[in-house]
Amino acid sequence: MEDAGSATRTPAIPGWRVIRSDAGRYWASRERPFPNDTIWGDPPFRTVDADTLDDLKAKVERQEEVAEQAASRTTGEAVGRAAGEETS
Repeated sequence: MEDAGSATRTPAIPGWRVIRSDAGRYWASRERPFPNDTIWGDPPFRTVDADTLDDLKAKVERQEEVAEQAASRTTGEAVGRAAGEETS
């Protein structure tokens, strides 16, 4: 496998480490864990793979979207709990 730091440059995805296997398959692993705990086996996934770079970028984008949606739900739930506590 080659990585983004090798002499053969693999295009980068900001915040993700991109690796291209010897077989030509693309892999990306998020450099930092997602901020919220997730259920094992459910998105967002920290590592994804694809046959093409475009497909990999789409998968990475989807993971970031899912993480953002989860963060919004968590923030909304926390705000709702705090509001409920104030009115009690």
